[in-house]
This record gives sequence, C-alpha cells and structure tokens, in this order.
Amino acid sequence: MSVQFGRWNWEGQLPASDYIERVGMTLAPYGPDSNEAYSKGGVNILYRAFHTTNESHREKQPHVSRTGAVITWDGRLDNRTDLLVELGGSLTARSTDVEIVAMTYETLGVNCLAKLIGDWALSIWNPKDRLLTLAKDPIGTRHLYYSVEDHQVTWSTILDPLVLFAGRSFEICEAYIAGWLGCFPAPHLTPYIGIHSVPPSSAVLLRPDKHGAKHSISKYWDFDPGKRIRYHTDAQYEEHFRTIFAQAVRSRLRSDRPVLAELSGGMDSSAIVCMADVIISTGEAETSRLDTISYYDDSKPSLDERPYFTKVEQKRGRTGYHIDLGAKIEPEMREGDPRQSWLSGFEDDRLAATPNYNRNLWPELYESYSLYRRSDQYRVTLSGIAGEDATGGYVPTPTPELQNLLVGARLITLARQLDAWATRMGKSWLFLLWKALRGFCTHSITFPGPPGDMCPPPWLQSEFVRRNYAALHWYPSKLKLFGGLPSFQNQIHLLNHERRVLASIDLRSEVLREIRYPFLDRDLLEFACAIPREQIVGVGKRRFLMKRALIGIVPDELLNRKMRASVTQERQKDTSKEWLSWGEMGHDILCSSLGIVDPERLLQALEIARRNGEFTIDGLKRTLVVELWLRHLANQKIVTMTPQSAKTPLGYSSVEVEALPAPVRADKFS
Repeated sequence: MSVQFGRWNWEGQLPASDYIERVGMTLAPYGPDSNEAYSKGGVNILYRAFHTTNESHREKQPHVSRTGAVITWDGRLDNRTDLLVELGGSLTARSTDVEIVAMTYETLGVNCLAKLIGDWALSIWNPKDRLLTLAKDPIGTRHLYYSVEDHQVTWSTILDPLVLFAGRSFEICEAYIAGWLGCFPAPHLTPYIGIHSVPPSSAVLLRPDKHGAKHSISKYWDFDPGKRIRYHTDAQYEEHFRTIFAQAVRSRLRSDRPVLAELSGGMDSSAIVCMADVIISTGEAETSRLDTISYYDDSKPSLDERPYFTKVEQKRGRTGYHIDLGAKIEPEMREGDPRQSWLSGFEDDRLAATPNYNRNLWPELYESYSLYRRSDQYRVTLSGIAGEDATGGYVPTPTPELQNLLVGARLITLARQLDAWATRMGKSWLFLLWKALRGFCTHSITFPGPPGDMCPPPWLQSEFVRRNYAALHWYPSKLKLFGGLPSFQNQIHLLNHERRVLASIDLRSEVLREIRYPFLDRDLLEFACAIPREQIVGVGKRRFLMKRALIGIVPDELLNRKMRASVTQERQKDTSKEWLSWGEMGHDILCSSLGIVDPERLLQALEIARRNGEFTIDGLKRTLVVELWLRHLANQKIVTMTPQSAKTPLGYSSVEVEALPAPVRADKFS
C-alpha cells in the first residue's frame, strides 16, 4: 500500500516552513520506493510509493492529466484490460494503473469511479473546477481520511499527520469508542471529532464557497438488489463460481515478486492457495511463485490446524513456513505480565492514533512473521478473511431462504423447505416459520457470532449504552420490505461488518505489506448476492455451492471437514495474573470522566478477574485498552480532558465484590 497526503488552502496560503517536511518524515516509513510531491498555489500533495506490481515501478505520482487534474492513486486496478478496450487504444498494456485511471477520469469525470474495479483509494484535485474528489473502492480495503477547516482541507491515507500536525487538540468521538467496545466502529468514523474517513463506495466532493467549504458525500456505486442469476442446473452454478473465484484469485496474484498466502486449516485460505496453484500452473498468473505461512499449537489439540493445512501442502508438493503459537505466545504469557504487551503500544513517543492493542501483542510472534516475510521480500499477502460471508460458512440457518420464499409467496416450496429443515435441525416447522416472520418485525439481522459477544459490558454507563445501542450490539438491522430479497439484505449486512473490520486494521510501518482479500472481490460478492440462497446454504449444509465447485481442486479432507471449533468470549476463565495491579489506576479514570464507564462496576469486574473468576475477558480488555489509550493521547496533548475525581479513592479496598448483573442479550431489544 502506497501512502498519500494532501493539503489545499483555497486562499493560497502556504503552510509553515517545516510543515511539509514533518509530514514527509511521517510518511517515509510507509513508502520506501519514492518521494514525490506536487505544489502549486495553495495545494501541496505528497506521495510515497510501495511497489507491488511491474507497472507500479513506472508510475510517477502525483500524476498530472492532460487537462491539469492532479491524481494520486493508491491501489490495484483489476479491470485494466477492459478499460483499455473502452478507452479506444489511447493507452497500451504497458500503461500504469494511474495513467488508465486518469484517462478514464478525463473521459467520464467523477462517473469514472464506478468503472474502477479493485482495491484502491484515490484523490483528484481539479484546479479548473476548484474541486477535490476523495474516493475509496466499494469494499473499503484502503484508508483515506480528511479534515475540513475554515479555509482548507487536509487528507491522508494514514491518520498520524492529520492528528499530529493539526495545531490543535481534539475531542474524542463517542460513537467510535462505542463501536470499538462493541466490535468494530462504523467505517466512516475516526476517534477524533473533525477528522473523517471516506466511506466505502463513496466519493467526498469538496470545493470552497463563501461559507468555507461545500462538502458533499455520495455513493457512486452499490450492489443491485434487483440483480438475479438463475440457471437450470447445479453444474452451471458450480462452473460460474469456479470461474469468478479463479478471477478473484488471479487478479490478486498480480505481483512483481513472490506472493505469500496465509494458510490455515480452514476452507477459505485452503481454497485460495489451491486455486492459486491451478492458475500458476497454467501460466496465467503474473507472480512467479506462491508460498504459504501457517500457525499451529500442539498444546491445544482441539484447535490445532496442522493436520489440515499439511493436506494442502501435500497436494501442492511444497511445505510452507510454520510458526508454533504455543512456543511463541505461551512463554510470553507465562514469563511476563501480558498487560505489558498492551502498555507497550502506548508508552513510547510514537503516536498510537487508534486503540488497537494488537499492535504490540506477542512481539515474538510478529518478529517471526516479519523475519520470514523479509527473507524473500514478500510484499503481497493473500488472506481468507470474509470467506464465510460470501460462501455461507457459518452455522447453517434456513431463515434467509424461508424469508425469500415468504416474500415471493412461494407457499408450496416454503412448506417443503420447512419440513426438510425441521427434520434436519430437530425443530418444529412452526418454530422455524416464527423465526422467519419475526425478522420482518424486529432488528433481527445481526452478525452470526456468539450471543454473549454482542452484549454491552455491565460496567458501561446506562446513558452511554442507550445513546450507542447499535454500535454496542454489532449494528443490528431490520429487514426492509423494499430493500431486495431478505438473503440479499443479510449478505450486505455481513459485508458491512467486514467493511468495519477493514477500517480498523492499522497500517504498520514495521510490517510493510499489502493484504489482498479474494473473497472480497466485487464480482464475486455480486454473484453471491444474486444467486438463490439455497445454492449457498443447502438443507443443513454450509458452503453448499463452494464445496461442490471445488471438488478436485481442494483436498477432500478439507471439503468434508466439519465446522471448526470456535472460542467464545461469552464466559471464560482467565488464568493469568495480569489483573493484579489494575487497581493502581486510581480514581482518575478517563473513561469515567467521559461518561463511558461506571468506575465502581469496572473495579468490581477487575476484582472478579483478579480472583480468576469467570468473566467476559475480551470486553474487559477492550475497556482497559481504551483507558490506556486515552491516557496516552492526553499525555501527548492530542486530547484535553479533565477527569472528575470520585468521592472516595477507587481501589480494590473501596469496592464490595459482588456478582455483576448478566449482560443484556441483544435479542431482548429486538
């Protein structure tokens, strides 16, 4: 991922003499391959390249088009060939992605955005129209942030320069914190009031007016709820899936060096690796080689994936790089205080722009990964994230299919499927029908995780929970009568969850890589939204279409594997001693002064955890990390807060330990 930064002062005022230099130093670790800039009038644009394709080495950015538009592109254009044909021969196959994007913009204007298929973030400064356009791809695989002030707008693909060099302190965005405590924040949010993130599939248009700035956000493309793909035979669906999945993998093998794939024992990563091998063997891939990296833990046989990922290695005739999680993680947890892993992310002088406590968790594990990645100079990593969403990988449920049949008034088929699912699940058909009907009356579309994970921790302030109900419950939604088929709405809801996940992934300068997600391919997702639900999930059969389509490509042991065990955070016992000193936080709890937590209840929870009681450990960790992060920002004078002292000093001695009320189930509010 290359990085870009821009600042436009529409009164033509120049920034402070060292401002651009300081920004450039902040960007430098993320873009080692070039240092380019554009400066004219009140516009300054910086670009640092991280080359991953053959064409990217020939790029010069910021790119100035024939009409003077200044374009900065961070991305991978998957439909290069199609666009070259549409543009009519003015460019060639050797043209760079940014040249093709620029010519498409010259031809279609802002309407070109819907034509750009791939992973990308884009800024276009048009001096003729005095218009700035900021946009991201429909899935949101890249970051792009911006801040609008009285006479200027600043944008960047990393948060740090917008925060560090703003010349002011910020208020914390409560909705972002709620999203982070619940699961992941909405993708348009950042932790800071006044700094925004460009939403996926959207364009932000900014131009000056007499009141400061005219600021509009609009979607340039969306999934079509009316699109239908219907075939006469199962074989036709299988062939279409193979073709479109191969296309998704092939486009992500476009690299100027070997590609590294994360290979677990699951279906998603295994399918990617096996399909990539087929593509490479036929000479259709641009990369020279695909290697794999896998993790295992012999200390936990029920979760050990080694027997499965070795089946893939045997099929491809090549062993990948293996990392023993038990050897890397367990010693750190036994020998030291895991709390220090969280603290280390907030104790040095480097800004932690988000409360992502995984940045320094288990450093030995990250060091092993980084050493291997650097050994062959891998820059592209393939990930199986989101495969379960597009292929029906969760626990099979008939609800979306039954809702489709209800909407279509297909009563005979409804009765037949009710009977089949009731027999398979051991439930009454009345119960299944009630669940399907209930979805039209309540906020029943939720992420299919453990119910306990979707409950707000009991130490949160009741008013905070009330104001941020959706974020704290994983953003549930209600079926719309005119929003497409219920199965389509479910697919979009799952996609929105993945958009939130992607928006929360920090770029790490010490682990420079471009992560690519074949299962988040736009065409593949369109296909999954348009085919019948019963193709994706059969009666009691998860990944119904995917498993049929990949016979002979993925080892049978993977195709026939039962659903992997999952670890729930709803109730678990914490056996470490990491909570022993948390009472030392004292009475100045910033989360309390902001109205987020009830300090008495938080300290009750800490005492229960300290005594190795059962508790929602993940929720407690997230709360404490937010507290540490807020203190980090306050120490760096990024935010200004005046915590209110409690009436009595808050330590363990001041708290009566008692059982906390059970978290409220999300479906109780449905």
